[in-house]
This record gives sequence, C-alpha cells and structure tokens, in this order.
Amino acid sequence: MKLDRYDLKILEILSRDGRITKSRLAEAINLSVSPCWERVKRLEKAGVIEGYSARLNPDAIVKRTPVWVQVELKQHSAESLARFERLALDTDAVAECYAIGGGMDYLVRIDADSIDAYQRLIDAWLVSDLGIERYFTYIVTKTVKREGPPALALDE
Repeated sequence: MKLDRYDLKILEILSRDGRITKSRLAEAINLSVSPCWERVKRLEKAGVIEGYSARLNPDAIVKRTPVWVQVELKQHSAESLARFERLALDTDAVAECYAIGGGMDYLVRIDADSIDAYQRLIDAWLVSDLGIERYFTYIVTKTVKREGPPALALDE
C-alpha cells in the first residue's frame, strides 16, 4: 500500500491521540471530514491501523520490576527455537520477546513481582527442557523513556 503525506500525517496524529474527533483530524491535515475519514477507514481495512487503545501506566496499577534478559540457546533447530517462543508466549510475566541477531538468540522483557520472583522464573526455565545455554540479566533501575508513537518519515 502506497502512503502519501496525508496518510502519514493521519497515522502520526492517531498514534499520539486515538481519541481525536473526525473534524479535528480533518482540520489538522487540511482536508474535509469525508475524504479524511475515508482515508482512515482505508488505512484500517488495509491493516495499517490495527486498532485503538489507551496507554496505561503499569506502575499506577501494580508495582512491577522490569528485567531484561538476553538468552542464548544450546541448539538452534527450528524445534528448539519454537519451544522457547511458545514458552515466552505462554508466560504471563513475559511482556516482550524478540528474536535477535548478534551473539544472543532472544531479548526478553520480564515484568516480575520482585527480583526473587524473576529468579524463580529463570530457575524454572533452566531446569526445564528449554536448552538455555546462558543468559544475562539486566535489572531496570530507572525508566528514562517509555515507548511512544512510532516515528514516521514524512516525505514532503
């Protein structure tokens, strides 16, 4: 799907404010309401806009200890990679999991109730049939920047 400057501007605005009214969005991109809204619907239908949500402050709900873990597996077969990925998907404490290149296999963010809870989770992973060769733990001591809207290059 080819995106023009109006589409990119719509995406930029909606990524910051998904509750903006149709008329304010149209005004912000300098189009009338109907053509603007047709563009939004087209972007939704094409899957460019996957949905709308509220950005929550997890610390206001329950205090968690974020921990980043680099994981290297002993084997790199499709089966062993799939086994680890299934575990990551099925573990509630795993907030994010990325397959990465450059020496390690995965980068995992775990939101643990405590450092002790994190260590018990890792201990369980180590005695399971996952085949973890080694792992490195990085405990978050301060949040400097939380994820915001994606940066979109506006070609003008």
